Amino acid sequence: MAILNTKIKPFTAQAFRQGEFIEISEKVIEGKWAVFFFYPADWTFVCPTELGDLAEKYEEFQKRGVEIYSVSTDTHFSHKAWHDASETINKIKFTMLGDPTGEITNNFEVMRPGMGLADRATFVVDPDGIIQAMELTAEGIGRDAENLLNKVKAAQYVRAHPGEVCPAAWKEGEETLAPSLSLVGKI
Repeated sequence: MAILNTKIKPFTAQAFRQGEFIEISEKVIEGKWAVFFFYPADWTFVCPTELGDLAEKYEEFQKRGVEIYSVSTDTHFSHKAWHDASETINKIKFTMLGDPTGEITNNFEVMRPGMGLADRATFVVDPDGIIQAMELTAEGIGRDAENLLNKVKAAQYVRAHPGEVCPAAWKEGEETLAPSLSLVGKI
């Protein structure tokens, strides 16, 4: 996927957020951190477990200045109905984007060919609209919001500390690395 480290493409979509229908475009995220959380479809099985897990961590993302946008090729109407019918989905406070035309899903290159469904994919986007991290899993493999939060923390750290990088399994507050000739062969 060649979209890592590229700017997200323009889009406009209808969304459901906290009892209201709203319109969202890429301009809404300018100057902010964002996570685009693609999933195949409303009313399914793994998807609500992932969205519920993300809903439980949403406040932590918010404290870090990160907005969450879940995206499926369902409509904003379907998102509202699912929100109203499911105890798990009812906990969601983040924006649920409807993408029935596939514009956003295709922009992020995660449309399943011939199916009209998004892959299970996650993108961390920085305040400049640049994709800093991404994850793609197979249909039956759910994602973990805690792992995603750690990726966001690392991306924010690296942005705030030019010249430093976060090693494997890095956690906030732990030591980072400053790549240099003197480190070659020493790690």
